[in-house]
Amino acid sequence: MLAFIIRRLAQSALVMLFVALIAFVIFRYVGDPISSMVGVETRLEDREIMRERLGLNDPVIVQFARFIGNALQGEFGISYRLQQPVTELILSRLPATIELAFASALIALVVGVVLGVYTALNPRGYFSSGIMAVSLIGVSLPTFLIGIGLIYLFAVELGWLPSNGRGEVVDLGWWRTGLLTESGLRSLILPAITLSLFQLTLIMRLVRAEMLEVMRTEYIRFAKARGLTRRAINFGHALKNTMIPVITITGLQLGSVIAFAIVTESVFQWPGVGSLFVTSVRDVDVPVMAAYLMFIALIFVLINLVVDLLYFVVDPRLRAGKGH
Repeated sequence: MLAFIIRRLAQSALVMLFVALIAFVIFRYVGDPISSMVGVETRLEDREIMRERLGLNDPVIVQFARFIGNALQGEFGISYRLQQPVTELILSRLPATIELAFASALIALVVGVVLGVYTALNPRGYFSSGIMAVSLIGVSLPTFLIGIGLIYLFAVELGWLPSNGRGEVVDLGWWRTGLLTESGLRSLILPAITLSLFQLTLIMRLVRAEMLEVMRTEYIRFAKARGLTRRAINFGHALKNTMIPVITITGLQLGSVIAFAIVTESVFQWPGVGSLFVTSVRDVDVPVMAAYLMFIALIFVLINLVVDLLYFVVDPRLRAGKGH
């Protein structure tokens, strides 16, 4: 177990180092940071003094080492557009993105597993066929179109839910949450559903396919021959073995939800990290772009590490040394 964890940590460190190199290239060579920080009337002598003060005249390897050191301390410089520390900007937007991502992941996981199991246990039923047909919507339609459709139906026509914003929030130290207010919860519903539809469909189809495959195996037939109840066979044996690939997909999709919530946050004007990144790209705010890249890479690395550990716990073949 310890050797397994050490290997995964070493791999994660290498991935983060490579991403840091890409972020450094963006930070250092996309645009001129001096031009972004001063006006056109600034003298060349003053520009050169600033370059020297910021260490931009140092060798590239020295600048990269300094970038890594600052990144380890959570320092990514000052936003060119807002003139605020980039880390503070990201942390102020992070609660909104995390709450949206986890709400959509919870919807996708719970509903996806339930519908996947149901359609697998009733493969020829009319209701199952209807679910599979409707699920094509989650796969085929783009996220922004689904979001606009939900806004038109539930916000414009029916007037049940707000169309944008995060609603009223409550300060809990550095964390600002909308989960403790009615308007915050109502504002979360539409973007969470929009963001969850693709993941929900993917999980449902994966659970259905794995469940059908497991139900045809020999040990399920043996369990039936032993006289076990249908509930024990379906949920104690079949579903348990189905969850191994589901854990992997769900973990990776959670990272994707956090990373690619940009479209949903833009459609619903959700004040998260994704909308901050969109604004930084539009204004060429390089420090924010580089920090966002590092942040997303860290999210994926951590989630992959957790998924690998869960895989190790769930699959006995890995613990026996046969899965390496």
